[in-house]
Amino acid sequence: MTLRTLLLCSAALVTAPHAFGGGIDRSGQGLGALFQPGRYMELSTSKVKPNVQGLDIVGGATGDVVGDYPLTSFSVKMDWDEQLSFAMVADQPYGAHIWYGDQSTLLGGTSVDVSSHAILGLARYRWNDALSVHGGLRVQRSHSVVRLEGLAYGPVNGYAARFDEDTHTSPVLGVAYERSDIALRIAATYHDATKHRFSTEESAPLAPLNGTSTTTVRTPRAVNLDVQTGIAPGTLLFGQLRWVNWSEFRVDPERFFGVVGEGLIELQDTRTYMLGIARQFSDRWTGVVSLQYEGKGTVLSSPLSPINGRKGLTLAAVHTWDGVRITTGLSYLRLGDALLETGTPDVQRATMQDNEAVGLGLSVGWAW
Repeated sequence: MTLRTLLLCSAALVTAPHAFGGGIDRSGQGLGALFQPGRYMELSTSKVKPNVQGLDIVGGATGDVVGDYPLTSFSVKMDWDEQLSFAMVADQPYGAHIWYGDQSTLLGGTSVDVSSHAILGLARYRWNDALSVHGGLRVQRSHSVVRLEGLAYGPVNGYAARFDEDTHTSPVLGVAYERSDIALRIAATYHDATKHRFSTEESAPLAPLNGTSTTTVRTPRAVNLDVQTGIAPGTLLFGQLRWVNWSEFRVDPERFFGVVGEGLIELQDTRTYMLGIARQFSDRWTGVVSLQYEGKGTVLSSPLSPINGRKGLTLAAVHTWDGVRITTGLSYLRLGDALLETGTPDVQRATMQDNEAVGLGLSVGWAW
């Protein structure tokens, strides 16, 4: 396995740590397959087991509010000629499955369920051995259901909104610089916002909150900066900075916004950092370790986003033979404490602390 390939085989490992990125980020929108040499196909799957719980201000337990969930992605890459190549990536870029237990009188019954699937078609053109550009189009399908329950919501207690499935597209653009002699690659990729228009059904005991409408939601713009370089024979240093413009992610159903004067959720932009080392021990075995960090946002958070920052460690092993590459990885995440608020002005309702998550991932790649 060459040093350049050594780095690429670690690309799948940066996906699991993104499972608790800011907002509802899950996949991290990685494009590792695009930089694989020759023809390549990869299937990745992981299972994330979080433990996120706390107490409301009157002592009621929230229960474990985030359930276990799987993540799956598939990618394939083909060369057209020495300069032009194509890739396809299918993943689940955003998601949330949150439910507060009935023991909390302030938040019990509040829930959110967000699902998304995306297919990204990409082309990469190499100007020369060092410079290349890449770009394509993402087709994304999303839907969600939100319920607000508990005394903390006052007159909107019992409100529910269903956002029917919607499909829209958005562009992706990037540039890369490489030096194969030292396994150096610097790649920057811009993911534009996807503008969904959801048919929305709102219902609640309060009559003005009932009705149907269309809600415009923009899943956020993001920039990934990926860097890798050889630092010794058989040893690779790699890292990533991911910025996501979560402040533009607004969910403002017509009836709810008209009564309350604000949307269901407001988030802050996030910057997520990852730094790792891959070490080749033999022609077949490689070990990888990486650290992740995402800083905290404001002091108060929405009950629909009960995590504020994170720190993580990922360990992985890669086994390669006859063009087949199997990567197994284990991630441990310490999830930042969050103070949950509702109302206008914001009033603290619960404290989520000492939370964590474990992720187990498996990736199978085939080069031919």
